[in-house]
Amino acid sequence: MTSARMHLVTLLIILTAAGAIYGAIGQIKSSVGQDPFLFLRLLTTSQQPLPSFVAFLGFLLPLVGIALGFDAVNGEYNRRTMSRILSQPIYRDALLAGKFLGGLTVIGICLVTLWLLITGMGILTLGLPPSGEEILRGIAFLITSLAYAGVWLAVALLFSTIFRSPATSALAALTLWLVLTLFWGMIAPLLASLFAPVNPYDPMTAVHQVEVAHAIARLSPNTLYGETMLALLNPATRTLGLVFVSQLEGAVIGAPLPFGQSLLLIWPQLSGLIAAMILVYTIAYVIFQRQEIRA
Repeated sequence: MTSARMHLVTLLIILTAAGAIYGAIGQIKSSVGQDPFLFLRLLTTSQQPLPSFVAFLGFLLPLVGIALGFDAVNGEYNRRTMSRILSQPIYRDALLAGKFLGGLTVIGICLVTLWLLITGMGILTLGLPPSGEEILRGIAFLITSLAYAGVWLAVALLFSTIFRSPATSALAALTLWLVLTLFWGMIAPLLASLFAPVNPYDPMTAVHQVEVAHAIARLSPNTLYGETMLALLNPATRTLGLVFVSQLEGAVIGAPLPFGQSLLLIWPQLSGLIAAMILVYTIAYVIFQRQEIRA
């Protein structure tokens, strides 16, 4: 908590959040009394050249997770302190769990602090308190963001366990982040066209290809996080996939969904993020348990 790395990461997040919220407040002041979800708009509204706060988090949370975990294990080897730590009456799994939970706790503290700051700024500038629905969606937003950051913290911990050089583990984690964030949206349609080619005489094959492309795109934590934020912070969102005209019969277009319905909508994405975090951490755990540690 007192390291220079932690101070720099916290300062970076606070500065970017302050810039994004300042631009959002200027945009939504005119809709006070008309929009029932003003505090959600604080997180999603952008003003050029600044993106929205959620867009900032989608970019920064992986970097924060990687920064906190890329040298968690191999740093102990390089400082020759691993054997000293494990000579104490503690287990190997306790060491790795402490590294992971420590980083996750730090990220959680940052997220809760940011959310409280944003809520306080909104109350002071808009003159309205958040509703119960907005508070519930804000808590779900915090849980989802923590799971998203936990995935990349676990990835950094895994590479820190595999590679003995911190520079190599950091580079490997950043490379994976770049592929899954910037290039995966281009790779998914190409893979879908290979696995599910379109038959010009069967229109349903085009629908199947789009569904396959969505499924492949959801292998990226960035896609899962973006879809979850869309459904949580925009209550009018009713689906995260293809919609046919027949499915819209009887639906009130633009009407917000209750929080419970939005939670059901994002449950597969949120479960996927949590499962990915647990899976990557488990792989790191198995590798670390099998490593030989010498004095």
